[in-house]
Amino acid sequence: MKPAHFLLMLLICVVWASNNVLSKVLVSHWHVPPLFYTAVRFGIVALCTLPWLLPMPRPAWRIMVLGLLMGGGSFALMFIALNWVSASEAAIVVQASVPMTTLLSIVMLGERIRWRRTLGIALALGGVVIVMYQPGFTISMGMLLLLASAFCGSLGAVMMKQMGSIAPLQFQAWVALMGVVVITPFSLAFEPHALASTMAAGWPALAALLYSALITSIFAHTAYYFLIGRYEANLVSALTLMTPLITLGLGSVLIDDPIGAKILIGTAIALSGVLIIALRTGKAPVAEAEEHS
Repeated sequence: MKPAHFLLMLLICVVWASNNVLSKVLVSHWHVPPLFYTAVRFGIVALCTLPWLLPMPRPAWRIMVLGLLMGGGSFALMFIALNWVSASEAAIVVQASVPMTTLLSIVMLGERIRWRRTLGIALALGGVVIVMYQPGFTISMGMLLLLASAFCGSLGAVMMKQMGSIAPLQFQAWVALMGVVVITPFSLAFEPHALASTMAAGWPALAALLYSALITSIFAHTAYYFLIGRYEANLVSALTLMTPLITLGLGSVLIDDPIGAKILIGTAIALSGVLIIALRTGKAPVAEAEEHS
């Protein structure tokens, strides 16, 4: 991966990490209903990306399924899960998307994983688990929802590679549109007081919604789709393992979460894995990346 693209991936992970903290505050502390939050976020994104909606990418069924997976599926399930799980538990479970994406990319795209990248993924994932693990970790409904969310995101990323050439903002427009169409009816049915609850949270909640829509979705996710289009899906997915580590660092800075020896050791292991993943490990991936330059 080119250094500039790796730095872009790092910036994406920083934005995602800050949004993880913000989303947890919105749903758990300010009591903004998760489906309403997701629908409004996608509504803002849909309005901003409306000029890129047409012409509709072909085949039509694939872009609609992609929108459902990466909009209505992945995000809605994740935000609902925040009602049951802590931020650290969520950070562990969502990393299941990395091996999921790797396996799906092998089966559906024929991507080949060399031993160095396999080692890097194992180190990065192992380091994240060391950092985030707490005694008493158990499976709950929230965990199952997070696993479902991770699978939706992984399948969507792999299917996006099958779409061929598509502008990232056009893809973002369809993800947002499908998200609004699917999630809004469920919010109206199951969150009857959603607007009142959100208004009660005041201007901070509105500012958080705008940040999630404009910075996290339109900038960070569009940039992520750009990188998915240029590099192997399993490579880009593996680099997202930086997100929970950055989330932990932001928690330490913003809310004084303690950092001990376990965290330092796990972070060192994870970052060594990220470095191995980011390095050019073979001629085939390099050729593919440069071919799209």
